[in-house]
Amino acid sequence: MPQSRGAQEPEFSRPVEVDRIGPDGVSLEIEADPGEREALARRFGLASLDRLRASVSVSPLSRKLFRVEGRLEGEVVQTCVVTLDPVPARLTETFSALFGEGGPGLAALLGTEEDTPEPIQGAAIDLGETVAQHLSLALDPYPRKPGARLPKGYGEAAGGGSEPRQSPFAALGALKKRPR
Repeated sequence: MPQSRGAQEPEFSRPVEVDRIGPDGVSLEIEADPGEREALARRFGLASLDRLRASVSVSPLSRKLFRVEGRLEGEVVQTCVVTLDPVPARLTETFSALFGEGGPGLAALLGTEEDTPEPIQGAAIDLGETVAQHLSLALDPYPRKPGARLPKGYGEAAGGGSEPRQSPFAALGALKKRPR
């Protein structure tokens, strides 16, 4: 996950300077204010983001490598993909991410084969942006209002017949099977 969003500033920024992270690490409670929640709702295509808070800890694994672990809680309202009605949801997610420089001994240090660490931008780890990115991963990609059903006949062939609609790739398959 990229930490920065290009030249645009993150909507929910809570940077922690790595030089201030001691051997015992640091733990923070962070919460998005109304303006930050509104901006995040726009970014993620939500009807609203009514609450976003997180408990986050940063632990040094080496001089240039840090593990961020946290738990986020959010109250979101998405739009039903079938009815366009609001779909409220409460999210509770735990997450973990690495920041810093990897290297040949990374797997041995961690004891596992983890993803490549995210680079540290400037001299800080932005915990707010990390929480925002994990919120986006926790969202339902196809929210549906309870009981919402696709309209009768959806996906049927044109003209209302009972034959299912032919895949656009079926024509390509027929070309492939054709003798040369």
